[in-house]
Amino acid sequence: MAFYLNKVINLVQEAQAAKSNTQNLADKVAKWLTFVAITIGIATFAYWYGTGGEMAFALERMVTVMVTACPHALGVAIPLVVAISTTLSATNGLLIRNRTAFEMTRKLTTVIFDKTGTLTEGSHEVKRVVTLAAYTDDEIIQYAAAVEQHSEHHIAKGMLRLLKERELPLWESDNFQYLQGVGVRGSVNSKDIIVAGPNHFKTNNLEIPVTPPEVDQDTETINYVLIGGQTAGIITLEDRIREGSQETIRRLNEMAIKSFLLTGDNEKIAAAVSTKLGMSGFLANVLPHNKQEKVRGYQAKGEVVAMTGDGVNDAPALAQADVGIAVGSGTDVAAETADIILVDSDPRDVVKLIDFGKRTYRKMIQNLAWAIGYNIVAIPLAAGILYPHFILSPAIGAILMSASTMIVAFNATLLKLPEK
Repeated sequence: MAFYLNKVINLVQEAQAAKSNTQNLADKVAKWLTFVAITIGIATFAYWYGTGGEMAFALERMVTVMVTACPHALGVAIPLVVAISTTLSATNGLLIRNRTAFEMTRKLTTVIFDKTGTLTEGSHEVKRVVTLAAYTDDEIIQYAAAVEQHSEHHIAKGMLRLLKERELPLWESDNFQYLQGVGVRGSVNSKDIIVAGPNHFKTNNLEIPVTPPEVDQDTETINYVLIGGQTAGIITLEDRIREGSQETIRRLNEMAIKSFLLTGDNEKIAAAVSTKLGMSGFLANVLPHNKQEKVRGYQAKGEVVAMTGDGVNDAPALAQADVGIAVGSGTDVAAETADIILVDSDPRDVVKLIDFGKRTYRKMIQNLAWAIGYNIVAIPLAAGILYPHFILSPAIGAILMSASTMIVAFNATLLKLPEK
């Protein structure tokens, strides 16, 4: 727990120290305001003294301009919003690692979701075991679990849970191989075992075994168990849609942001989940190394893309996206690659993040507008544009400058996170 808290604190400090695009704009405005104040101050002195005014009066006007135009409000306008927004988001389960990406959330037009572990729970409970050769159900499970024990995938965890529920012994295995986007392979009881999805047959130009009629291909993820090169059985798993996923997609639709499902599952499962959630579309049978390419494809169409995922395989796509969002329950690799981490693994936090990004940007613009507007009005008054009907003293100018800073600070404190 102490390590986790220390990591969170470090992330918050890094985010607060990082300058956003709006901060860079504020710095430029403050720099130019300083030049403007000095120039107008000198010009004011030259005007009043050159038109026959007293030295004391001309100096007083120049000093008033300098004091009134002090860019203090501009100096705190953005950093204060940055500090408050970063702290607020961190205490509410949104860890911002990249300020620029966080600001980009307000421009998002497309959000791509990895299916397993993001929109679904990633539980992958075994639905059924089908034998296709001279093996029992228990033997099919034992052979599959023996190889899968070396994998961190959700499917492996589901098979191992079933093995434990049936109180079956876990056999030893060696020569483990992870077949990217296909499955796993290993040696059990001196037999070559492959546990893989349909991609195994496609990549090796083999005919996919006939699926038994009792298997619902629209909802069940199919894994074939090959023993010695022959398909000995089928293990299907079913994943539950995560609570809040449907609401997330509904709210994204209301915000006119397109949502797409990205999965290695077959088209029937992808279509079923996508349709149930009301998404804009889906990308099925996507191999891990192709996920980044899919994100790049949407960017090439002019879309501003956010990628949400939880696994090692999602890391390249998270890095490629304009905004990479990692689910907190996922792998460390995904979290380290992402721009923003959803600690609670709640898909509704994606909507909250986008909404909060817009609110934060509005606060920044409000503060900038106030700080600039104040100077547009105050500097001419300080220079004596309404003299002799009205004259601004240096003391009043200092009070106005301080008041402007306090208004900017108070406005920043009004920033709140949206409710779920």
